[in-house]
Amino acid sequence: MNAVAEKPKQQTPAVERPFVVPDVNIYETENQFVLQAEMPGVTKEGLEVTLENNVLTLLGRRAEESTKGNLLYREVRPANFQRTFELDPSVDSGKIRASIHQGILTVTLPKAERAKPRKIVIE
Repeated sequence: MNAVAEKPKQQTPAVERPFVVPDVNIYETENQFVLQAEMPGVTKEGLEVTLENNVLTLLGRRAEESTKGNLLYREVRPANFQRTFELDPSVDSGKIRASIHQGILTVTLPKAERAKPRKIVIE
């Protein structure tokens, strides 16, 4: 069973820059799920990770880029990042942790005790 399912993208307010959907990797260990999202240019101050009604939202805002001269060519778009996921009830939402390092957001989603495999003692 997937513990993380992607939700449809929400509408972007007209006053903000457009959102880019970040690439993610999700893997599972015995005790947790780990989600890693690529958000180049996003710092801790520009990052929001929220959980509401079992929906995890990742929002990363890039700082404004300043150039020291006339910009001749641009491939990096002035955009922010946003992606949402619906969490399975097997995730212990009270223990979710997030960190960002060199543009990689890592969200740790611990499994609830009731969802972890256990050995049944035979009497």
